[in-house]
Amino acid sequence: MTGSAPFGLDPHTPFALLCRDGATVEVLTGDVVDVPLLADIPLTDAAGAPREVLALVPFRQVVERGFDCHDDGAPLRCLVVDEHRALPLEDALAQLPTAPVPLAGAGFDLPDEEYAEIVRRVIADEIGRGEGANFVIRRDFTASVDTDAQTAGLTWFRALLEHERGAYWTFLIVTPGHVAVGASPEAHVCANDGVVTMNPISGTFRHPHGGATAAALTEFLESTKETEELFMVVDEELKMMSAVCSDGGRITGPHLKEMSRLTHTEYVLRGRSRLDPRDILRETMFAPTVTGSPMQNACTVITRYERAPRGYYSGVAALFTPRTAPADGEPSHDLDAPILIRTAYLQDGRLRVPVGATLVRHSDPYGEVGETHGKAAGVLGAIGAVERDEVASVDDEDAPAARPRRLADDPGIAHLLASRNARLAPFWLNPQDAVAAAAGPFTGRSALVVDAEDRFTTMLAHQLRHLGFAVAIAPWHEVAGDALRDADLVVSGPGPGDPRDPDSARMIRMREVVGARLEAGTPLLAVCLSHQILADRLGIALAPLAAPHQGLQKHVDVFGERAWIGFYNTFTARVHAGTVRVGETEVAADPISGDVYALRGPGYASIQGHLESILSRDGLHTLERLVGHALAGAR
Repeated sequence: MTGSAPFGLDPHTPFALLCRDGATVEVLTGDVVDVPLLADIPLTDAAGAPREVLALVPFRQVVERGFDCHDDGAPLRCLVVDEHRALPLEDALAQLPTAPVPLAGAGFDLPDEEYAEIVRRVIADEIGRGEGANFVIRRDFTASVDTDAQTAGLTWFRALLEHERGAYWTFLIVTPGHVAVGASPEAHVCANDGVVTMNPISGTFRHPHGGATAAALTEFLESTKETEELFMVVDEELKMMSAVCSDGGRITGPHLKEMSRLTHTEYVLRGRSRLDPRDILRETMFAPTVTGSPMQNACTVITRYERAPRGYYSGVAALFTPRTAPADGEPSHDLDAPILIRTAYLQDGRLRVPVGATLVRHSDPYGEVGETHGKAAGVLGAIGAVERDEVASVDDEDAPAARPRRLADDPGIAHLLASRNARLAPFWLNPQDAVAAAAGPFTGRSALVVDAEDRFTTMLAHQLRHLGFAVAIAPWHEVAGDALRDADLVVSGPGPGDPRDPDSARMIRMREVVGARLEAGTPLLAVCLSHQILADRLGIALAPLAAPHQGLQKHVDVFGERAWIGFYNTFTARVHAGTVRVGETEVAADPISGDVYALRGPGYASIQGHLESILSRDGLHTLERLVGHALAGAR
């Protein structure tokens, strides 16, 4: 089939094949247009009529949010769909090629030991210095391919359909000079009839030879590292949901995503939005499961440690589909956008399969090396580039094929998954009552949230609205003096980095924000980084923790009440054990270490933890207490 295409396609026409339901292959054809910005994705024709577009969004598009990247100029490529048809999976398989595609010179671009050393450096120099909670650093499996690119792509697409399971999208996208074929397990963001859905997946269980068992999976599910890794990415995606959804988002799960060689844990987040789907896509670039958190600094760290651009890896394939009868005021297109992972790229005879591992404070360097091998094998095994674990055949060829046993159906596994939610904040698990929010205890008050480059501020803002505040968010470098003066409450927010840094413009400005409110005697709440800045101003010493508290849940005393709070800090304010007051400031601190959890004084309060995090089971109540104190004690 070299040089030819199935399904009656012109071999020179760009096309895409999508399998989204496991039973149907969709065939999309049309013209390709490259555009510079997400806002330029051509969702209407010259006459203003809506049209369908499949966009390949490269990682470099994060420059639209002002984030760093190695800019390789990979195009934001749009297949403007002229024809969209579907055929049964069996019919599609019958038309796809089967001959093996030989690879030459196959291997990772970075040796295992070199990748392990990068893991060590990220843990010590980035997480260990407060630059973030987790980071995803990739390496590429590469090989040379002599087979015609289109034929190779069609062959691999067939192999993925036959040998991979549990994928969200299985796809082949062929555009001039470029082939992308993959089986992505993860929907990044979808918008259907005003309902936005995100699907954070994290934690990777590599199936042992011969297949996964409930016993082996149980050990994985009981891993603190894997559990906290998932919680951290859910927090990060809730930041995005709170930015694009009026109701902030609600989480359901956890669930298992079971694939041929790997099983992942996942949650589903849902909320409502009236934004244009292109704006939703921009505000959610890109998934923390493939970048890290906080997002802006994660992009900086990626640029620091990855030597080459990412191309389309960790970007999205975004299908914009016109709605037949959009509701009044709603966008006219739905959006379905999986993350571009577990994907092979073929260009100029070179195959590239990028894979990454999520690095957290207690990552094992060689464990993360193994994770990249497992993820690459998931793609390479499916396309036949490495040995597959085949399902044993049955003696009776006429017997119906048995449905693979789902590990999630095991009662013990189901119990382990469900038990995770007992640790989480009910605020994000339960439907949020808009009527109750309208009658919140602080209705009629205004709050200004100052963002220090951590979008936990969007979650904080949503909780403050739930308490009745009218909330505005301002970046640290744009917050104006009159806004600082006029707001009933200023929330000085969290962010990455060392609060003691004398040269950081961000730290200098955050010190000014905290100082301005203290000097005016007007209500202030300081969170995490800003809590440390407040403590420093009050004469309390700051110090790095022996081990970072990134994504750590602790049960602490906050001025006479015990509370479960989520912590994301590398530095801490610290007093002598037993200290309960410094001047006019009350101190809530660990009785042994002296690490300061909260402060309060006339017109101000602060918290080291993140009350907005899903890990803060008592977060909303504690937030109400601290805000109430700041407002009541203002001069």
